[in-house]
Parts: sequence; C-alpha cells; structure tokens
Amino acid sequence: MSKTLIIAEKPSVAADLARALAKAPGMKAFTKEKDYYENETHVISSAVGHLIELAMPEVNGKKIGWGWTHLPIMPDEFELRPIEDSADRFKVLKKLINRKDVTALVNACDAGREGELIFRYIVEAIGAKKPIQRLWMQSMTQGAILDAYKKLRTDAEMRPLADAAKCRSESDWLVGINATRALTALNSRHGGFRLTPAGRVQTPTLTILAKREREIQVFVPRTYFEVHALFEVDAGRYEGRWLNEKFVKDEQDEHKKPERLWNRQQAEEIVARCRGKQGKIEQTTKPVKQVVPLLYDLTSLQREASNRFGFSARRTLQIAQALYEKFKVLTYPRTDSRYLPEDYLGTVFGTLQTFASHDDRKIDALPADLGKHAATALDNKWVRPTKRVFDTSKVSDHFAIIPTGLIPPKELPEAEQKLFDMVARRFVAVFFPPAEFEETVRITRVAQDAFRSVGKVLVEPGWLAVYGKKAAEEAASEGQEQQAKLLVLAKDGDTADTKDAKVEELMTKPPARFNEATLLRTMETAGKLVEDEELAEAMSDRGLGTPATRAAIIEGLISDKYIERVERNIAVTTKGLALIDQISEIGIEALSSPELTGQWEHKLRQMEQHKLERNSFMREIRSLTTDVVEKTRAFQKAAKERVYPDFEAVCGTCGHRGFKQTEDYYACKNDNCNVRVFKTIAGMELSDAQIRELVEKKFLPPMEGFRSRLGKDFTAGLEIKDTGKVSFVFPTGSDDPDAPPPFDFSTATPICDCPVCAKKKRNGKIYETSVNYICDVAAKDSKACNAKLPRVLCKKEISTENAIKFFTEGKSGLIENMISKRGRPFSSFLLCKAGEKRLLGWEFPPREPRPKAAPKPKGKFAKKAEEEAPEEPGE
Repeated sequence: MSKTLIIAEKPSVAADLARALAKAPGMKAFTKEKDYYENETHVISSAVGHLIELAMPEVNGKKIGWGWTHLPIMPDEFELRPIEDSADRFKVLKKLINRKDVTALVNACDAGREGELIFRYIVEAIGAKKPIQRLWMQSMTQGAILDAYKKLRTDAEMRPLADAAKCRSESDWLVGINATRALTALNSRHGGFRLTPAGRVQTPTLTILAKREREIQVFVPRTYFEVHALFEVDAGRYEGRWLNEKFVKDEQDEHKKPERLWNRQQAEEIVARCRGKQGKIEQTTKPVKQVVPLLYDLTSLQREASNRFGFSARRTLQIAQALYEKFKVLTYPRTDSRYLPEDYLGTVFGTLQTFASHDDRKIDALPADLGKHAATALDNKWVRPTKRVFDTSKVSDHFAIIPTGLIPPKELPEAEQKLFDMVARRFVAVFFPPAEFEETVRITRVAQDAFRSVGKVLVEPGWLAVYGKKAAEEAASEGQEQQAKLLVLAKDGDTADTKDAKVEELMTKPPARFNEATLLRTMETAGKLVEDEELAEAMSDRGLGTPATRAAIIEGLISDKYIERVERNIAVTTKGLALIDQISEIGIEALSSPELTGQWEHKLRQMEQHKLERNSFMREIRSLTTDVVEKTRAFQKAAKERVYPDFEAVCGTCGHRGFKQTEDYYACKNDNCNVRVFKTIAGMELSDAQIRELVEKKFLPPMEGFRSRLGKDFTAGLEIKDTGKVSFVFPTGSDDPDAPPPFDFSTATPICDCPVCAKKKRNGKIYETSVNYICDVAAKDSKACNAKLPRVLCKKEISTENAIKFFTEGKSGLIENMISKRGRPFSSFLLCKAGEKRLLGWEFPPREPRPKAAPKPKGKFAKKAEEEAPEEPGE
C-alpha cells in the first residue's frame, strides 16, 4: 500500500501530529519507531531545524581562501549540503523519502518562510520528485491540527512562498559571504586576520544604532530655564508652568519648546512680575477616549515584554514558542499580523466562553480575574466583528497571537506565565469599549504671562478594567508633556493668587540609546521613527528582517561584538562604529541602507503574493554584491597608491625626530633605528595619538579590542623593546589572550531559576555566559552551589533551549552528534541532578536490537569493525 510521508520541523511536533492525526476519520493509530511514526497509510518524521545549508563553491577540490582572488563569489547554481551536526537526521529522512511505498510528501514544518525553506532544501538535496502538499497550522491544539489536515494546500499554492524563502537565503548568503570577505581582506591587508562580518540585514540595523550613538557622542548639553508658579483658588492650590503662546516650532532645533527660556534674566523677570499678583483662569474641559492597543504580533509582543520584564527579543520568542509548541495555549508566534480572519468570530466566542465559565480556584495558570472580564465582554455583547480585530485583508500567512482556548497548567514556569498573561489580557481587552477621560487644560494668565496646567480624570475605565488600577493611573498621564494631575476645582473666569514663582535651571538631554523595544519598532519601520501603532503596522512590510528573524539579527550583532547590552539599553562598540564609518568612506552605503533593505523585504513579500519574479530580485542582489566587492577592492588599491606625509614624533628609543609613514606602518627615519609600528596590531587600528604615545613613551596602557589568532578578543598593553620590536603587555593575571572576558551578572538577564538554590531556599538564577550556563551563586562560591553546564559538551554546543530544559525540567531534549573521548558520535539526554554532588547525568536513548552476530572479520577489516563498536561517552 502506498503511504504519505509527513515531515515536521522538530521531533516534538512529529509526536503531536501522530497523536492528533490518529483521531482523524479513517486514520489508525501510529506505531512509534526509532525516528518516525507509522501506520497503514502514513509515516510521520521530522527534521531538527535546518538540515541543509548552501555550500561554499570549491576550486580544484579545495576551499576558497580569504583573499581577493576569487571575489566576488557568484555561483550560477547554489549547491546544497547537509549540515554536519544534523547529518544523521538528514540520512533518516532521505531513507524515508526514498522508500518505494512512500508516494507523496506533506510539509508540516513551521508555517512560514523558514519552515518552507527547511522542507524544500531537504527535498531538493535528495532530488525527490514526489507530489507535495502543505499542512499549514495556526496552533498546535488537536482541533487545529485536524482542521489543517482537512485543508492541505497544494504545491502550486506554496511555490511563491518557497521562491521568497530561497531568495532570502541566497541573497543573505551572497551579500554576507562577499561583503564579509571583501571587508576582511581590506582590514587584514596590514597582516593578521581581522574578520569583519557584514550582512544584508545586520549591517543596516547596525547603521541605525551607530547613527544614534554618534548623535549621543557629539551632543553638547545646553542650559535652559523654566518658570513654575503655585496658584491658589478657593478650592485649594495647583501648579502651572509658563509658556510662550507665540512660540513657532523650529524644525532645525528640536530642543526649542514653548515652555523653555534660554536666558536666566528673562526667566527672573517673569518671576518678578508675577509673584504675588492675581491671575485670571481660562479653562477648557473635553472628553478624551483611549482605544485598546491592537492584538499582538511577534514584534509588538517582544517590545512590550522587553519594556515590562526586561526580556530580550530572543528570550521572548523562545517563551512564546514554548507556549505554542509545548503547552499549546497560544497560537503560532512568528506572525506579522495583528488581526484575526473575519470567519474567526465563532472561535473567539468559544475561547471567551471557556475563560468565562472557568473555575477561578488556583488549580491552573489562568489569571484568576480573567474569567470575570471575559464574562463581562460576553454579557454586554461587546464581541462583534469590528475591523480593529477582524480584518482578513490584514492577515497574511498567520493571524495575531491569541490564546488557543486551552487552559495552561498550574506548573507553567514564571516567564511563560507572564507572557501568557500579557496575551490573554490583550485578547479579552480588545473587545472592551475605549477608556474615557476628562481632560482639563487650564491657562492662568497673570498680566501678559500665561501658565499652563493639565488635569486628566478617568471617567470610565473601559478596557483598562482588564489591567487593573495601576494601568489606569499610568494611562491617565500617558503622552503628556506636562504631568497630568487631578486639578483643584475652578471655573473659567475665576481669579487665582500667585502664591509663589521660581526659576528652574535644567539641561537638554542627548537622544536616548535604543533598547530592544525601541530598536524592534525602528527595525519594523526600516529606521523611521513612528510612534503611532497603526501607521507602523502599515509600514511593517518594508521593515528590516521579519518578526521571526529580528531577534537573531540583534543577537548576531552582539556576538560579532558590534553592539553590547548596557543594562536594558544597547550601545554600539568602537568596532561597530568603525565598520559603519568605513562603509561610508568606501562608498558602499547600499550595504548599510535601512531604506534599501526595507525595499528588499517588501519585494520578498510581493514575491510571496506572486507579484514579483524570483529572477528579477536575484539580479538586483547580484548587482549590489558585485558593486560592494569592486568598490572595496578599488578603495584598497587607492589607499596603497596614496603618498603619506611624515609623522611628527620623537622616537623614544633613539631620540630622532620624525617618522616615515606608509599605508601600513610608521618607521623611525633614523637609518640606525629599528623602531617600526604597524597602524593595525592584532586587528586593532591605532589612532595617531596612540601611535605618538607609543613611540615616544615606548608604552601604551592596556586596551580592549585586540583579537587573537583564534579570533577571540583580548585586552593588553603595548611596549617597544630596545630591539625596536612591539610586544604585548598583559594585565596581571590575564596573560592568555584567548581567555574569555569577565561576565557581568548585574547587567545580564537570567534564563531561568537555579534548581540547586531552590532546594536550599535561595534565589539563585541561571545565566548564559560565553563559556557556560551558570548560577550567579555558583560563580561566586562553587561550594555553595554547583549549578553549571558547559556551553560546549563533548564537542557539541548546548542550545539555550536545552539548557533551560536541563535546569527547569531536570532533563534536556535529545542532543545528537556529541563526540565521545574516542571520537565517536553518540546521542544523549542530559540529566540535572539538583542537590547531588555531581550535577550532570546522562540518559541514553534505547539502542536498536543488535542483529545476530556475524562471523568475526579478519585481516584488514578487523580493525575497522572494532573502531565502529558503540561505547559510553566521555564527559
């Protein structure tokens, strides 16, 4: 009998599909095999994320080197190859796809661009020509899986998405490989290897951050003055702030505002003529409505989680993915839509009714008051098909993130509980009426001077009732230049006595650094600062990256040392600023333009909608890539041909004045002196001031930013020996340039609670460092706590997701392709034995039954058979 092979993205999803599809009409239960599930009509297996990558072309069977010789690298056809770490899983799928009884394939990978790419690359790498259908799931509940199975999409329907996915992958490869290699060749021309990563999306994102960093660096604070007065009427006292009623906005100076004075004498004159005088009140009161924000897409969810809880974008995505995949209480998180389909009203009613009828005893993780608010929305018939919630035209692949209707279990981890609460409250709140305020603007006129006071009172909480009293208080002053307060009663035309007036001296402030929330919003609009939610949503198809990739872009910039987290803010490093300056100097701004990259993202969206041909997009990308390489090559050639002036400094070794300067180095002009200092040492470009200090004093104090031959950053000083040679001087206790930098627990975000400390009634937290996952208590005192897991174990990197499972659930997921002490691959679960002397334990999956013993091989085959025998891993 012919069978259909269903391929999921992860093993856990394959297990969910087997459980759910066994209940489909006419379907029988599945039998669990080692790497797949099977019944009479279907086989279900999975990838483990990406299994295939684009291969680097070879020349005469050898890898292409890092020089200029082969740039630009432009393969006519991209070669696919299995990723080494997951090659075994690829072999499993290849064997299943090639089975004679498997006559059709179903793509059940995540419903989006990346899921489409994972599946398509597997099929293309194998060369399979079997019919394909698509299982497109909006959530992981049993009902949603069965519903998606009834509505399998055709291969023709999915072709535009597949084209966009391949174009995104190939364009990132072309731009990333060529720009990185060209810039690395340029920056390594003085010797050494100075890796300079660049990319189609990450470099424009860095440009946005670097522009803000430069604005902060050149900012010069200015003193300004405000006049504040205290007035009294029969009902009591209130404050007012002087303003210039004739003020005209200055487009060239954002710091000029109607309440600011730039001359102290002018401010003191206002105080003198107003203090002790009577003023007349002019007052207007008007109703103001505040509508509930839209439902969440991934980016808005990440922004709010960053603001409220300090979660990184990556952490929020991990939590949302767990709530979707593991707990099945949220719909698909990697969405860019904030609306629901117009035919989803019935499902929404069902979810709200589930919440409303729920027993509010704390037997699960549903917020206790949410059922009451859901009942209020239903009882008042507020759940209607409004366009702010239900709009099919604004739903692409996936709709907004909402609860599935399943009640989360009581043991839901704290971080998952916080995120679920956010989504569930927003889901209920969108059906409530607007919050209603009364806003009073009071002008107290004292002779020719006017003082402004603002009051805002909540009249009807509307949707704010779902969020409680604190949210209502915050909303009352939201968006106010002047803090809105409850004003004492007064009428238009009343008089007020000026009891006091004073001058306040203040300073202008530099632009704020981006945090992850503000950066995500700016990436969403390709660098344009847009505050209005609905306008930003309309621009989102021209943003940098997609909701699913933005977290990885930020983490990539951090990994490349271009940016760093400073508390909750993001700062650009010297290395990051230098790259953007260099790109501008070379004249390859197209590589760093947020607007151009936003246009490319728009074109990928058009491709998904069958409005743009794949070849047209790739021609543009190839042209841009060639331009970047050729301009960088020309820049290097021009630099070498440049004639440099002598460098004025006194040689600290021989006393001679003056150094010869070339493109690469400075050399003492005394023919008998051997002092020569390269402009770039171990990847760090020295400034003129640093060169002068080094040659004159023969020493530079320790500096950050050097890079070792192994590619690791290190800190060191420099000294010139009597021989004229420049050498490193390492700080005390740090003579290893490849040692990792110290980790700052005070500014980092923990990934989970420490199970060892929990047993001892302590509040330890697990952090992700460059070398391990470790409890902050263990970092200070290894005897007090032994919660530590290496980042790389048996030559296999342990993912953050598996580390979190290890510490919170006591067992990681299955980790494949670890390498034992004897160099043999194996798979294992990692066990967390919290409270025991040895924290790390191993659990091996069941082995295949051994076949009957064959005759023992002899001669040259005997050694090979012995090498392939299984063994226990080394730790």
